[in-house]
Amino acid sequence: MPQPVTPLIAVDIIIELLDHAGCIVLIERRNPPHGWALPGGFVDRGETLEQAALREAAEETGLKIRLKTLLGCYSDPQRDPRGHTVSVVYVAEAEGEPKAGDDAGKVAVMDALNPPKLAFDHALILSDYRRFRETGLLAPPHR
Repeated sequence: MPQPVTPLIAVDIIIELLDHAGCIVLIERRNPPHGWALPGGFVDRGETLEQAALREAAEETGLKIRLKTLLGCYSDPQRDPRGHTVSVVYVAEAEGEPKAGDDAGKVAVMDALNPPKLAFDHALILSDYRRFRETGLLAPPHR
């Protein structure tokens, strides 16, 4: 039987900083597509989604995070200009000051309610996150 051709799998992490109420960590991407984004990246073979989230957060922000919940999955084939990518998005918390690394050209602590223009579908993800913070409801299925 031939190997199925499937989308790439990625994780994105909304990192809440415990000593910065209402703020999250964003990175400015070093590689195309450029712009501000949530920390995250592709899942490596042999690792779980959770392991990938911990690794990507550490590589891009220097922070050791604690995963709190799975916010949702985002699978619009047009969400990533590089190709069809499914992203699993976690909400996490951390302490300390983030430092840019790996694919992050810059890192910043920003107000979750007033982020800059974001890459990919991260504005939609943050909209779902704000809804989650207000109501406790996880991300709805997106069509």
